Amino acid sequence: MQPDLQSEGLEGFDVVVVGGGPAGATAAHDLARLGRSVLLLDRGGRIKPCGGAVPPVLLKEFDIPESLLAARVNCARMVSPQSREVDMPINGFVGMVDREHFDEWLRERAAQAGAVRRSGHFKSIEHDADGRTWVVYESGSHHSRDGAEPHRVAARLIIGADGARSEVARQSIPEAHDIPFVAAYHEIVSSPPQGVQGFDRKRCDVYYQGELSQDFYAWIFPHGEQTSIGVGTANKGFSMRAAVSKLRERTGMADSETIRREGAPIPLRTLKRWDNGKDVVLAGDAAGCVAPASGEGIYYAMVSGRLAAEAADEFCRSGNPRALRSARKRFMKAHGRVFWILGLLQRFWYRNDNRRERFVSICRDPDVQMLTWEAYMHKRLVKAKPLAHVRIFFKDMAHLLGLARVR
Repeated sequence: MQPDLQSEGLEGFDVVVVGGGPAGATAAHDLARLGRSVLLLDRGGRIKPCGGAVPPVLLKEFDIPESLLAARVNCARMVSPQSREVDMPINGFVGMVDREHFDEWLRERAAQAGAVRRSGHFKSIEHDADGRTWVVYESGSHHSRDGAEPHRVAARLIIGADGARSEVARQSIPEAHDIPFVAAYHEIVSSPPQGVQGFDRKRCDVYYQGELSQDFYAWIFPHGEQTSIGVGTANKGFSMRAAVSKLRERTGMADSETIRREGAPIPLRTLKRWDNGKDVVLAGDAAGCVAPASGEGIYYAMVSGRLAAEAADEFCRSGNPRALRSARKRFMKAHGRVFWILGLLQRFWYRNDNRRERFVSICRDPDVQMLTWEAYMHKRLVKAKPLAHVRIFFKDMAHLLGLARVR
């Protein structure tokens, strides 16, 4: 707590992190380990709809124990509009986590490192005549806000990690009002027995079918004893619940026990600016750190949270708000090209069922599979195999011109 605040009987922190998902919890953990006073403010009682896939590199980079994995999958199955199936075996495994337990573990780790955990709903950022920044919030979870008492804490800096429709971002970053979203909805159900109607606990199924999603995809992702069945779309008139029901019926899981239902927006692009040049920097979905085409967000959220923490620490040390720009700059240097390529892929191949049919057919190609998994598992573009890139280019052109046979 800052000395002047102590003398006035007020509460203050170096950094207030708003949002306790992977981005916010990672930022709070890293800052606490750096010796900063941190308040981690989380709404509580909310679980984001998420397939839950994490690459092995995440476990290494963020020191995550494998015991947190609910399952390991070794194959992805792509299903085309005409129900053609293409299996993409994984050399190794992709981990699956249950966000209910994974996020809480991250928050608790931040607390053990020294961050103060508090359940509350962010309301506003205020500035007083003395130049101090205040975070105003209501205590309690998002289920219990009626009559909640407002609280104020001072902060040198706020990290907004409060999701795709971040209130921190909306109050601080003008562009945040215009970011496009895909809506995601899933149902967590009890996993059926292995092999029943083709169900495989070690395989993720991705459906590129217009009847399930006209502009994104639907999925079945196993989490051990539970399975996520979901869909994403930017079409506001599309019934995601009906699509999930249809997919459950088709795959023999209509009668599986429904454990919970969740929905939330997913940003379609990164914001062009993550900081307000003064006392706010964003991370995670609030900054748009979700990979286009795949919707993958956990790894990128944690990376952005770490970069935001490092920028915040430098800001607290130097007092120079220009330090906040480094979070986005470093993120885009590492991942911007991948995001750009995936964005092009989504805009072209997801446009209609004819193109989705060809997209799934391309996924049968060994070169495509090799480069896809190399990029996913290691979070970098593969530069050492130029001939594979050349072959894929000509195969893509053949599909674009309608010269390739769809298999």
